[in-house]
Amino acid sequence: MDLSGITRAGVVLPVKVDPAGIDGPKAREAAGRLWRSPYRGWHLPATVDSTRPEQRIVEAAAVLPEGGAVTGWAGLHWAGGHYFPGTTRGGAEQLPVALAVDNLRRLRRQPGLEICEEYLEPSDVTLVDGLAVTRHERSVCRLVRAARRLEDRVRILDMAAFDDLCSLAEVEAYARGQLTGRPYVSRIWEALPFADENSWSPMESVMRIRWLQSRRVRLLVNAPIFDQAGRHLITPDLLDPIARVAGEYNGAPHLGLGPQERDLDREEVYRSLGIEVVTMMSTDLAGDERFIGRLASAYRRAAGPRRTVAWTLDPPDWWVDTSTVARRRELGGLEREIWLKRQSAA
Repeated sequence: MDLSGITRAGVVLPVKVDPAGIDGPKAREAAGRLWRSPYRGWHLPATVDSTRPEQRIVEAAAVLPEGGAVTGWAGLHWAGGHYFPGTTRGGAEQLPVALAVDNLRRLRRQPGLEICEEYLEPSDVTLVDGLAVTRHERSVCRLVRAARRLEDRVRILDMAAFDDLCSLAEVEAYARGQLTGRPYVSRIWEALPFADENSWSPMESVMRIRWLQSRRVRLLVNAPIFDQAGRHLITPDLLDPIARVAGEYNGAPHLGLGPQERDLDREEVYRSLGIEVVTMMSTDLAGDERFIGRLASAYRRAAGPRRTVAWTLDPPDWWVDTSTVARRRELGGLEREIWLKRQSAA
């Protein structure tokens, strides 16, 4: 594939051997220690950092035939998906770069590549900063169909929506229109009812699934709580408004003194409102027994007598709702800067 149209700063485009040594290394130079070959026939200076996701994507895209496109995590990351870094959970291993080609084009399988050979419509391919990627709905569906665990599928849907790459309705419409009869499409239907466009981190999604698998309740995701005067009090990660139980994810960044003080302040706010809070720790990811135990205790406490302060979930007139992809897409530049700081911080 011709990569000359790529406009993304900070990436180095792979080149082929050039007998004149102008547009690429000479054959003898390419075989030396100053150059490396990420894929057959393509070369880069050995100093180029191949661990950066954007660089890995560009290197893999070089082997694409015309009409092909980058897909899966790589397509979403290139398009601005903060939570698609191309590694396994925790960053222990790199995931292969997925390349979409239709089932009539054969592409040599090489380490670091995942070849996706399904019918590829021209309308499924779009350009982002000069690189051909599959439309975001297709990239998301590819990942969801490949994920065995429900919480992983929901996390993928949530985090694609987090950056407004695609809404849940757009994913559903694409799956119904393009994926009927394809393998593992049922995994999309299983995950969609659990997904939420207002989840702010992957671990919030995991906590929500484990909560819902333990208790069949109505959970609100990042729903702001106000006092009767319309002042914003707190926004819990999760909230069961009927039982008055809130959920907070406490990961590694919360272990410093400053974050600990902030968490204690939040607990005091919940206590004053008569809301019991349950916390999920990063150490709970290996198994959910401890979290489920804390969740059961929170529900028992919430069922007992308690002093409450009046609060409401009805937002005041000045509040801007950003809970869906559609509403976030409607925001102008200044409004996005004010109300979508979490996307910038991600």
